[in-house]
Amino acid sequence: MTAPPDVVVILSDDHGYADRSALGIHPEVGTPHLDRLAAEGVSARHAYTAAPICSPSRAAIMTGRHPLSFGTTWFDDSHLPDDTTTLAERFAALGYHTGYFGKVHYGPENVGDRGCPPHHGFHESMYGLAGRSQGRLHYLRHSREEYRARGEAGWRTGVQPLLEGDDEYETDTFLTWEIGERARDFITRGSAGDAPFFLMVAFNAVHNFCWQLPPEELAARGLPERSDWDPRRRPYLDWYDDAIAPNLPHGREYYLAQLELMDAEIGRILDTVDNRNRNRDTVVVYLTDNGGSHCNYGDNTPLRGSKYTLFEGGIRTPWLMRWEGGGVSGGREVDGVVSALDLYPTLLAAAGDDPGDGHGMNQLPLLRGDTTTGHTELHWDCGFQYATRVGEWKLRYADPQAPQVTEMLRHEHTDLGAGLSLHHLGDDPGELRDLASDRPDVVARLTEAREDWRRRTAPA
Repeated sequence: MTAPPDVVVILSDDHGYADRSALGIHPEVGTPHLDRLAAEGVSARHAYTAAPICSPSRAAIMTGRHPLSFGTTWFDDSHLPDDTTTLAERFAALGYHTGYFGKVHYGPENVGDRGCPPHHGFHESMYGLAGRSQGRLHYLRHSREEYRARGEAGWRTGVQPLLEGDDEYETDTFLTWEIGERARDFITRGSAGDAPFFLMVAFNAVHNFCWQLPPEELAARGLPERSDWDPRRRPYLDWYDDAIAPNLPHGREYYLAQLELMDAEIGRILDTVDNRNRNRDTVVVYLTDNGGSHCNYGDNTPLRGSKYTLFEGGIRTPWLMRWEGGGVSGGREVDGVVSALDLYPTLLAAAGDDPGDGHGMNQLPLLRGDTTTGHTELHWDCGFQYATRVGEWKLRYADPQAPQVTEMLRHEHTDLGAGLSLHHLGDDPGELRDLASDRPDVVARLTEAREDWRRRTAPA
């Protein structure tokens, strides 16, 4: 009997669709190790997250369920549901040793909550609860003293102590390096044991504020230091407007520096996997939690839109998977439609277990070369905005009166695209031509598909 594979899932934060050097879109982007993963594995061209923002998207990955099914549509109602066996719990039940290192953000978590890795299936963990801050973790500082000294700015910038299990853990090591080191140590120790392992590595890169870099890295790139928000000097929203695109000097350079350093850690993780003495295959997956953030200088070319939106740029992301022993290899690209919801059943199927009955599908046949598989229909629902993709047609709507539409434009410089639009993604992947008035029959068909899906999915 073939031994079950080890599994490594790498999740980044707000990585732009175009920001991989292998794509050749931007010569200033350097991601040689993500390029290596793509060259040795399989890339999905049409891969989507379950939501255009982090918290619902991460909960969907962990549960294999669409956020709408557990009452989540936006930041203010996001959580990890109590009534679902998580991916980590499933792997633990299979005898896997499980580990989580990095950012956690399912909602407003507190220590000991279901949203904390030790309480949804992970045996080992070192993590930061972004739900205890404004959705972010500081790249350089994490201590009780720092948090108290900064006052409101401590919450805004996410400098609270990290956690090991349920215990506070303080560090001033650059967080990308810390996460990478913990992941490599877990792999090395797991490789010496008999049990297979399941590892999630959740970098906070490349979420803003990207200028939070080690001094030697700033110096090496000729980038100036920049101060975090000080409430004694300016109101937060005034300061924040100068801390995002298009107003932040060197903003794209800070972002690319964070991306380069994360990519280097991914390379070290791949080296640790490949150089160990272990007669066991390994599945490695890379994806990000939502589309790249324009306000943080991420680029989603040729896609329209950004994080927060239901344009392709807000929900279409990289999906790279390598599993040589499982036939997911060779540097191939596949055109079938893939969802982050599929990670749950696909990884369980790779481990030889029942994929379950969630909202995703086992994508191993597609990734192995069966071009007849993949989703024929996908849906997104944020309450005030929704989208439906059926085949190559996509219907998208955002309520012009919704406060989120105004708030995102004012504070994140992001246009959610108020109103209804219809696009044919095969002819128009950039969603530049609205065909709603020309094809009312397609609008009606996709509207019916959405309403049917919502009746089946939304809580009673």
